[in-house]
Formats: sequence, C-alpha cells, structure tokens
Amino acid sequence: MNKTIRLEIDLYWSMRSPYCYLALDRLLALGQEPDVMVKIKHVWPGAMRRKGYFSNLNPNYPRYHTRDTARIAEFLCLPYGRPKPDPLVFDRQTKEPLARAQQPYIGQLTRMAQLAVEAGAGMGFLDNVMRTIWNGKIENWDKGDHLKSAITAAGLDFRELTYRAGLEEGRLDTIIDSNGADLSNAGHWGVPCMIFQSEPFFGQDRIELLRWRLEKVRSS
Repeated sequence: MNKTIRLEIDLYWSMRSPYCYLALDRLLALGQEPDVMVKIKHVWPGAMRRKGYFSNLNPNYPRYHTRDTARIAEFLCLPYGRPKPDPLVFDRQTKEPLARAQQPYIGQLTRMAQLAVEAGAGMGFLDNVMRTIWNGKIENWDKGDHLKSAITAAGLDFRELTYRAGLEEGRLDTIIDSNGADLSNAGHWGVPCMIFQSEPFFGQDRIELLRWRLEKVRSS
C-alpha cells in the first residue's frame, strides 16, 4: 500500500447550484481526510455558460428538480430552501439570464468565492456562505449583515473581499471562465463535478463512487 500518495480532486462548483449545496457536508468531510486535497474550481451557473439553457430543458425538469432537491435535503436532514433572491437574475420576457455585467449577485458571489480559494479559505467560504444562501431560513440574504457574518465566520475580511472582487473583476472572471473550459475539457458540464485522475464524477450522488475510487488507489 502506498502511504505517501496525495489524492488531488478538482471540485467544480457553482454558487447557484442546489446540488452543490446538498453535497457540501460530504465534500467538507472528504476534504478533511489527511491524504486528500480538494481544489475548488468555481464556474458560472450553467445558464450563463450555455445560451438557451432553460429553454432546452425537458418541460418536466423544473417540477422534478423541485421535488428531487427537497427530498435529498430531507434525506440528509439538511435545512434547505430556494434562495430569496435568486443569485441569478433573469430577463422576465426572454427567460434568459441578464448579461454578466448586469447581474447584481452571482458575479460578486463567484468572484468573492474565487478570492477565498486564493486565500486558502475556499472550503470555509462555502461552508458558511452556501448555508446562508441555501438553508431556507434567511430571506433577503443579500441585505443586512447576513453575507458579512458568513464571510467573517470563514475567517475573511468582508470589506476587503468586496473591494477586491470589484477591483480585480477582469482577472477573476478570466479564471472563472477558464475553469468552465477546463470542466468541459475534462469531459463534463455540470456541477458539482469532481475530477480525480482525469475521471469525472458528476453529481452529489457520485461522492460514494468517488470514495470507492480513492480507496482503490489507496490500496494499489
């Protein structure tokens, strides 16, 4: 058995994905294992990466999605509810998301999340901020001190992160765009997606399969 191997996992993540939130606790636990390194790769929501994303979905998808996310949360005993407001803002007529420059929430959230990764606090940011947005208990998560409290709890300076997210917008967007391209090149498009040794594991229901693969490598 090779006891010195480092198991590196690229974790592709969207701040708007309920399935990312539903995977959070299990991925946090995985990242705590001493021989595992989880490298967070933030991407834009699918609707921003693929034009016509929602118009091309099966008509049954929205209803199934609502049922599926709610029952997974119930199964996991995880507080859950759709964020209010939605991190991604849409044009009411076209049903397409507003241009990136016009988005009031998702751009800032994703850039701040990328800065947290660079500060070595990527998992802590997700642990606190995703719960604030997705736990179903906080309306208007964007107002008051909700976001500030979550970011502070992650060990980060809210004012500094907010300032740098605006100042370094171009650089951060280039990284996030590049992560989206890397996800596609790795053989997938959805989140959460874990890439281990060039093998993609897509979805919160593939974490146990990923663990199985890790154990096979550990015992080889």
